[in-house]
Order: sequence, then structure tokens, then C-alpha cells
Amino acid sequence: MNKDPNTGVIEIDLLHLIQVLLNRIWSIIIVGLIGAGLGFSYAFFLVDNRYESSALFYVNNSSINIGSASYSISSGDISASQSLVDTYIVILETRNTLETVIEKANLNYTYKQLKGMVSASAVNSTEVFKVTVNSTNAEEACTIANTIATVLPDKISEIVTGSGAKIVDYAVVEPNKVSPSLSKYTIIGGLIGGVLICAIIILEDLFDDRIRDDNYILNTYPDIPMLAQIPNLNADNSKGYYYSKSDKYSYYK
Repeated sequence: MNKDPNTGVIEIDLLHLIQVLLNRIWSIIIVGLIGAGLGFSYAFFLVDNRYESSALFYVNNSSINIGSASYSISSGDISASQSLVDTYIVILETRNTLETVIEKANLNYTYKQLKGMVSASAVNSTEVFKVTVNSTNAEEACTIANTIATVLPDKISEIVTGSGAKIVDYAVVEPNKVSPSLSKYTIIGGLIGGVLICAIIILEDLFDDRIRDDNYILNTYPDIPMLAQIPNLNADNSKGYYYSKSDKYSYYK
């Protein structure tokens, strides 16, 4: 980093910074590996495994009454069916429905906790929608999903007259976890470690105002003539200077 004493403009040499990073590539690799190891350890030891289990429902298309309004939905009206799916999902997420699920499944969750574990969406914009339960226990996720499968159709029939939802497929226990992803946490940890060490190296170089060579003086103070240059007294080659601690003199070979 060079600062023009006249204009105060700071110039940053990108090629120089790249060279600085390349010179310390092993430090970057080592810190990146440490970060990857920390990310892996965090995911493996500290993050709970999450499992999902899903039940499928079919939207029963027929003439329905919602309040004082009456609707007739044809089997080919996909957009209307999608709207009905959204209505069913809202009913699923109500306190009345989920507290009934908590009671029937004998769960130790509050309404808000269970709501955060349950999600629902239409399957490929069809009349079928899927209810998915996410839990730290695979058997518990399956139990909750199947309890919803027994409770939800009755709740829908009570609210939306003339319509309902039929169970297409009950949930089964899925032994494979859905999160955390060890590879994802490892990669993120490695990237964070690499970025941090690169930032530290670059900042050290940018704020290092020591004079390391004559080019620094020539580039920083172009209007000031250089009168002399002190040779490298530590050089030890066949045609250079060297310095002997015992003699206090410089010799030329």
C-alpha cells in the first residue's frame, strides 16, 4: 500500500497482495484445514441430528360451503385446488388442530414448538399435499405425522362444509437423517478459516509501513533524490558483501 504524500491517495497493488498470499500459502492451507476440522466437529458433536417423516393427503374436490359462500370446484380446476390446499394448510397450523395432535400423541411440546416442526406444501401443484414433520427422533417424527393424518381430516370437515381431505399415504420411519450435513459444515468451516487468515495477512501487509527496499522509497517519494544505498551486509555469496561479528567490518570477496 502506497500513499501519495501530495494527494493523499492510497494505492493498493493487487499483484503484490496476490504474491503476499502465495508466499504464505501454507499458512492459509493449514488454517483452512483447522477451520474445516472445527466445522466438522461442531456438526458431529454439537448439532442434533434431524429426521423427517411425511404423510400425503388428497384434496376432496366437491361443492363446498365456507360461511355463507358456496363453491363448486371441478376436478380439472388446478388453481382452485391449489387454493383449497392453502386453506387446508392454514387449518393444519391452527392452535386448535396442533393442540389436539399434542394431546392425542401425548407430546411434551407447546403449540409454537410443534408448529415449528410441521410444514406442508402441495405436491407438484396437484390436488395432493404433503405434511412433513421434522424432529430429532425418527420414530417421533413418524408418530406426529400419522397423528396429524388422523386429526386433520376431521378438523377440515368441521370448518369447510362439504369438503375434506383423504389420506393417500401414512408416514413411515425414515432412518436417514436430513441434517446436519457434515460435508456442508466442513466446507463452510474451511472457507471461513481461509477467508479469515487471508484477511489477516492482507491487513498486516497493508498496514506494514516498514521500508523494505529502495523501490518503496522511489515509488512513495519520487521527488526526493536517493543519495546512497546501504549494501546488504548479511549477503554471503561469491561476489557480494558479508558481515563478520568478530571484525565489525564489511569485506568484498
